[in-house]
Amino acid sequence: MVHGTSGFRGTRAGVTAGSAPRNQPDSVGGESLPRIRVPYWCAKGHETRLVFVKLPEDQIPIRWDCPKCGLVAVREQGEATTERADEEVFKSHLDYVKERRSSQEAEIVLAGALKRLRARGVLTDELLGDT
Repeated sequence: MVHGTSGFRGTRAGVTAGSAPRNQPDSVGGESLPRIRVPYWCAKGHETRLVFVKLPEDQIPIRWDCPKCGLVAVREQGEATTERADEEVFKSHLDYVKERRSSQEAEIVLAGALKRLRARGVLTDELLGDT
Protein backbone atom coordinates (compact mmCIF):
# COMPACT_ATOMS: atom_id res chain seq x y z
CA MET A 1 0.00 0.00 0.00
CA VAL A 2 1.34 3.44 -0.92
CA HIS A 3 0.80 6.34 1.47
CA GLY A 4 0.57 9.95 0.35
CA THR A 5 2.51 11.27 3.33
CA SER A 6 6.22 11.82 3.63
CA GLY A 7 8.35 8.98 4.95
CA PHE A 8 10.09 11.40 7.28
CA ARG A 9 7.00 12.24 9.28
CA GLY A 10 7.71 12.18 12.99
CA THR A 11 11.50 12.07 12.71
CA ARG A 12 13.98 14.59 14.04
CA ALA A 13 16.86 16.14 12.16
CA GLY A 14 20.04 14.23 12.89
CA VAL A 15 18.36 10.91 13.68
CA THR A 16 20.38 7.94 12.55
CA ALA A 17 19.02 4.55 11.60
CA GLY A 18 18.60 2.31 14.62
CA SER A 19 18.67 5.08 17.22
CA ALA A 20 16.16 4.81 20.05
CA PRO A 21 13.14 7.14 20.02
CA ARG A 22 13.51 10.14 22.29
CA ASN A 23 10.28 9.55 24.12
CA GLN A 24 11.34 6.14 25.41
CA PRO A 25 12.20 5.93 29.12
CA ASP A 26 15.63 4.44 28.43
CA SER A 27 16.70 7.17 26.00
CA VAL A 28 19.54 9.37 27.14
CA GLY A 29 18.46 12.85 26.11
CA GLY A 30 19.65 14.67 29.22
CA GLU A 31 18.13 14.88 32.63
CA SER A 32 14.82 16.57 33.25
CA LEU A 33 14.52 19.34 35.79
CA PRO A 34 12.28 18.91 38.82
CA ARG A 35 8.85 20.43 38.33
CA ILE A 36 5.99 21.53 40.56
CA ARG A 37 2.27 21.92 39.88
CA VAL A 38 0.81 25.20 41.16
CA PRO A 39 -2.98 25.74 41.41
CA TYR A 40 -4.61 29.11 40.73
CA TRP A 41 -8.26 30.10 41.34
CA CYS A 42 -10.22 33.02 39.86
CA ALA A 43 -13.20 34.80 41.43
CA LYS A 44 -15.60 32.59 39.45
CA GLY A 45 -14.08 29.47 41.02
CA HIS A 46 -12.23 28.19 37.94
CA GLU A 47 -9.14 26.22 38.92
CA THR A 48 -6.04 26.29 36.73
CA ARG A 49 -3.08 24.05 37.51
CA LEU A 50 0.20 25.16 35.96
CA VAL A 51 3.48 23.29 35.86
CA PHE A 52 6.64 25.25 36.59
CA VAL A 53 10.27 24.30 36.94
CA LYS A 54 10.89 24.02 40.67
CA LEU A 55 11.87 27.56 41.64
CA PRO A 56 12.15 29.44 44.91
CA GLU A 57 8.70 30.45 46.18
CA ASP A 58 9.27 34.16 45.48
CA GLN A 59 9.90 33.46 41.77
CA ILE A 60 6.58 31.67 41.14
CA PRO A 61 3.91 34.13 39.92
CA ILE A 62 1.37 35.15 42.55
CA ARG A 63 -1.31 35.93 39.93
CA TRP A 64 -2.19 34.36 36.57
CA ASP A 65 -4.91 35.14 34.04
CA CYS A 66 -7.68 32.55 34.11
CA PRO A 67 -7.76 30.84 30.68
CA LYS A 68 -11.52 30.26 30.97
CA CYS A 69 -12.82 33.75 31.81
CA GLY A 70 -9.82 36.12 31.70
CA LEU A 71 -10.13 37.26 35.32
CA VAL A 72 -7.11 37.35 37.57
CA ALA A 73 -6.48 34.03 39.31
CA VAL A 74 -4.50 33.82 42.56
CA ARG A 75 -2.80 31.00 44.41
CA GLU A 76 -5.07 31.15 47.46
CA GLN A 77 -8.59 29.87 46.86
CA GLY A 78 -11.29 32.43 47.69
CA GLU A 79 -8.99 35.48 47.63
CA ALA A 80 -9.44 36.46 43.97
CA THR A 81 -11.45 39.55 43.06
CA THR A 82 -13.33 40.38 39.89
CA GLU A 83 -11.60 43.77 39.67
CA ARG A 84 -8.41 44.35 37.74
CA ALA A 85 -5.88 47.06 38.48
CA ASP A 86 -5.94 49.87 35.90
CA GLU A 87 -2.57 48.87 34.48
CA GLU A 88 -3.78 45.29 33.99
CA VAL A 89 -6.74 45.94 31.71
CA PHE A 90 -7.25 43.09 29.25
CA LYS A 91 -6.21 44.02 25.73
CA SER A 92 -7.29 42.28 22.57
CA HIS A 93 -5.03 41.72 19.58
CA LEU A 94 -6.63 44.74 17.89
CA ASP A 95 -5.82 46.92 20.92
CA TYR A 96 -2.14 46.00 20.66
CA VAL A 97 -2.15 46.70 16.90
CA LYS A 98 -3.73 50.11 17.53
CA GLU A 99 -0.93 50.90 19.99
CA ARG A 100 1.69 50.22 17.32
CA ARG A 101 0.03 51.85 14.29
CA SER A 102 -1.80 55.11 13.67
CA SER A 103 -5.00 55.19 11.60
CA GLN A 104 -3.03 56.54 8.63
CA GLU A 105 -0.48 53.71 8.85
CA ALA A 106 -3.31 51.18 9.06
CA GLU A 107 -4.88 52.62 5.88
CA ILE A 108 -1.54 52.31 4.06
CA VAL A 109 -1.08 48.69 5.19
CA LEU A 110 -4.66 47.83 4.19
CA ALA A 111 -4.28 49.47 0.76
CA GLY A 112 -1.07 47.52 0.14
CA ALA A 113 -2.65 44.23 1.15
CA LEU A 114 -5.68 44.85 -1.10
CA LYS A 115 -3.38 45.76 -4.00
CA ARG A 116 -1.43 42.49 -3.61
CA LEU A 117 -4.65 40.45 -3.46
CA ARG A 118 -6.01 42.15 -6.58
CA ALA A 119 -2.71 41.58 -8.43
CA ARG A 120 -2.90 37.85 -7.65
CA GLY A 121 -6.52 37.74 -8.79
CA VAL A 122 -7.73 36.62 -5.37
CA LEU A 123 -9.81 39.72 -4.77
CA THR A 124 -11.99 41.62 -7.20
CA ASP A 125 -13.86 44.87 -6.68
CA GLU A 126 -17.17 43.00 -6.96
CA LEU A 127 -16.32 41.09 -3.75
CA LEU A 128 -15.80 44.39 -1.93
CA GLY A 129 -18.98 45.96 -3.25
CA ASP A 130 -17.04 48.68 -5.09
CA THR A 131 -18.89 48.23 -8.39
